[in-house]
Amino acid sequence: MIDGVLPALITPFTKDNKVDVEGLQQNVGFLIEGGVSGIVPCGTTGESATLSIKEHEKVIETVIDCSSVPVVAGTGSNSTTEALELTRFAHDAGADAALLITPYYNKPNDRGMLAHFKTVANAVDIPLILYNVPSRTGINLKPEVVAELAKENNIIGVKEASGNLGQITHIIELTQDEDFVVLSGDDGLTLPIMAIGGVGVISVVANVAPKLLVSMVEAFNCGNMAEARKLHLALAPLIRAVFLETNPIPIKKAVELIGLPAGDLRLPLARMSENNERELKAALDDLHLIK
Repeated sequence: MIDGVLPALITPFTKDNKVDVEGLQQNVGFLIEGGVSGIVPCGTTGESATLSIKEHEKVIETVIDCSSVPVVAGTGSNSTTEALELTRFAHDAGADAALLITPYYNKPNDRGMLAHFKTVANAVDIPLILYNVPSRTGINLKPEVVAELAKENNIIGVKEASGNLGQITHIIELTQDEDFVVLSGDDGLTLPIMAIGGVGVISVVANVAPKLLVSMVEAFNCGNMAEARKLHLALAPLIRAVFLETNPIPIKKAVELIGLPAGDLRLPLARMSENNERELKAALDDLHLIK
């Protein structure tokens, strides 16, 4: 079972724009100390779109080697061949599962979407989590397509970042008889999604506030809705601040502000505005996250 809080890990870079391996190790250690259930390297938050294949492999290997919690490696691509290669690598490296984004830019029809994911599922014996984020990819993974894919033995869940609670409800409804989980892909919707049957979150904000996210999820799972709601509302200003600009621009700055390795963004991403940075810092200060 993949559940709880799984941070969508940032990729720290050195001053000469290389993957900061020691920084990765330090950040993973911080997250594990925060009580997270797993780590997700090489997703959107990890700037996967600007990582070379070799860098993907280095990040995945590094995180697997230093993590004591399950690793869900981001291995998706708009090229089925590339997604297959990366997923095979993650499997061979010892990842516990792989996260596959819907093919962006190509905008496949439903038959193409099914064929893409089934090709990977049938070729690699590793649990797979689908990743639906239409604001990034330009295409929505329909509930009916998710339900069909959920019948595959090793497709075990979906990270849902459509922001559409009606759609997420439909997915849970259609997959409730399968061994299949729904994870929030939106920090601000984690509690509502868990209330309708989700099991946790692949989280951006957990890069800087793992303990608070874990406490919220644990409170919900223990039936303490009042405490879960209190933590949800306490985190709301930080969640808004972390998405003032395109992810991962603000979260990398937030990681830097709390004293962890982050490094610069890779072009075409650029640093956030001074006004937004002030708002982000204030949100971190309010939660006493800046040392």
